[in-house]
Amino acid sequence: MDTGNLIRKHALKNAVEHDGKASPGSIVGRVIGEAPELKAKVSELMPEINNIVRQVNSLSLEEQKKELLAIDSGALKKEKKKKEMPELRNAVMGKVVTRMPPEPSKYLHIGHALSFLINYLYAKKYEGKCILRFDDTNPEKGSQEYVDSGLDDINNYLEIKPDRILFASDDVGKMIEKANELVEKGKAYVCACPKENMSDLREKGKACECREKSVESSLSEWKGMQDGMFEEGERTLRLKIDMESRNYVMRDPVIFRIVKKTHFRQKDKYKAWPMYDFESALEDSWCGITHILRSNEFGRMREELQDYIKDLFGLPKQTVIQYGRFNIRGASTQGREIRERIEKGELLGWDDPRLVTLKALKRRGIFKETFFEMVKHVGLSKTPTNIDWFVVQRFNRKLADKKVRRLIGVAEPVRVRIAGAPERAVSLKFHPDQDFGSREIKTGEGFILDKKDYDKMEEGKLYRLMDCLNFRKEKGKLVFDSVEHERFKQGGESIMHWLPDDGKQTVKVKMMMPDASLVEMIAEKAVGLVKAGEVVQFERFGFVRKDSGNSFWYSHK
Repeated sequence: MDTGNLIRKHALKNAVEHDGKASPGSIVGRVIGEAPELKAKVSELMPEINNIVRQVNSLSLEEQKKELLAIDSGALKKEKKKKEMPELRNAVMGKVVTRMPPEPSKYLHIGHALSFLINYLYAKKYEGKCILRFDDTNPEKGSQEYVDSGLDDINNYLEIKPDRILFASDDVGKMIEKANELVEKGKAYVCACPKENMSDLREKGKACECREKSVESSLSEWKGMQDGMFEEGERTLRLKIDMESRNYVMRDPVIFRIVKKTHFRQKDKYKAWPMYDFESALEDSWCGITHILRSNEFGRMREELQDYIKDLFGLPKQTVIQYGRFNIRGASTQGREIRERIEKGELLGWDDPRLVTLKALKRRGIFKETFFEMVKHVGLSKTPTNIDWFVVQRFNRKLADKKVRRLIGVAEPVRVRIAGAPERAVSLKFHPDQDFGSREIKTGEGFILDKKDYDKMEEGKLYRLMDCLNFRKEKGKLVFDSVEHERFKQGGESIMHWLPDDGKQTVKVKMMMPDASLVEMIAEKAVGLVKAGEVVQFERFGFVRKDSGNSFWYSHK
C-alpha cells in the first residue's frame, strides 16, 4: 500500500471512531506503526496527512464508513461483548420483587428514569415483579397532576409495565393502627416540643420532658392528633429509641406529624400523616419487596431506622443494594425552581428543551432505549455517574444512526448559481445502509447552500454537493466541474449539503433549538412524509424530531 493510501486508511479509521472527525496527530503514530521506515520522514508527511484529513473530514460519517470498508472489509468488525447487568445478591429466579417509589411532587426527570429502569430491568432479569408505588403521604407536596404525568412517562414513554400500581396513602389507616400499637407498648410517645427545640435536643443527645409521659397521656394526645384537636407543629409522634445513639437518625425520630392540607387522593380523611421512613419501612414489607435498589445518597443511617421499625412489627427485611448517585449537570431538576421559572415565563413549560424532564427529553427525540442502554452501562456502580447532555446524545446517536431517515435541511440558506451544471434527476437514499427507500430531486444550475459552507469557499478549489456534483470557485463565480465522486477524491476540499433553488421542491420549517430559540430553515419537500413524533436526521445539521406540521425540535448532532 502506497503512503497516500496508508494515510487515508488510518484517517478514515480515526474519523469513524470519533464521530466523523479525524485528528492528524492521532494518525501519525498509526501510520508509523504500520510503516516504521516513514519515521524519518515525519516532517515531510505532515502536509500530506493534513490534506488527506481535511478531505476525509469533509465526508459524511456514512461515506467514511463506506470508503473504509472498501479499503479494509474487516475494519468495522469489532467483537463486542454484550453489556449485561451484574448479578443481584440473594436473588432467586421467579421470586425477585422490586419497586419504583416516586413521590408525586414533581415531574419526572432523567434521574428517575434510570432509577426506575434499574429496578424494572432486574425484576425482568429474574422473571420477578416490579411494583410502582406512589409514596404520596405528604399532602403538602403530592398532587394528581404529578401522578398523571408520571404514569404517562412510565407507561407511554419508557414503556415500563409495572405488575402493580399502588398508592401508599391508601394504607395510612393501617399505619395509624401500627403506630397505635407502639404507643400502647410505650415504644412511641407524643411530643409537644417546637421543631427548633426538638432539633437542638436531638443534636445534643438529650431527651425532652415529653419522653416521660405516661402511655395513657400519649394515647390521649395521639387520638387528638388524629381528630384535629391540635394545630400543625403543636404535636408529633416520636419513636422511643435511644437519644444517645451515635446514629443521629435513631434519636427518637418523628414518625407522624399533623398536616391539615387536603390530600389530592384521601381528601380530609386524615389529620395525622406518617413520615417517610415509617411509611417506607411498612410499605416495602407489605408489598412483598425482596430487593431495594436505590442511590447511595439515601445513606445507611436511615436504613438502620427502617430495619428497626420492621423489627418492631416482626416484618421481613429486604436486600438493600445502593448504587452511586446520578449527578445531573447543566440543568435543574428541582421541581419548585422549575415551576417558579415557568410561572415567571422564563421557561416554556415542563417540556422546555433546556430541561431534562422526561417530557422535555421525549419532545426532543430521545429514544426510550437510550435510558435502557445507559442503565446497562452504569449497572450498580458505587461511584457517582455524571450525566449531562453530551452523555445522553452519545447513547441516543448510536441508536439514531441505525434507525432514522436522512433528509436535507439548510439553517442559513444562500442561493447560488453553478454555471454549467446539467439538469439532472438525483436519486437520494433515505439511509446509506438501511432499506428505507429513496426520493428524487431535480436539479439545474440553481442551488441553496448553507452560509457556513458558502463563506469557506476559496478560489480555485474543488467542492462537492453531496451525492450530486463537483464544482469550483473561479473568479468569484461557481462553475460546474464534474459529477463523479472519484474526481472529488483526487483533491477535493469539502462536501456540503444542498437543496435545489426551487420552491416546488422545498418548504419552510421552524426548528426549536436547545436554548429555546426558534430558527426558520428551508428543507426538502420530503419532510412532509415525516410523521409527528418521528425522529429524522437533517444531514450535517443534526437529529431532529417532528413536533407537528412543519415544526421540529432539535435533538443533537
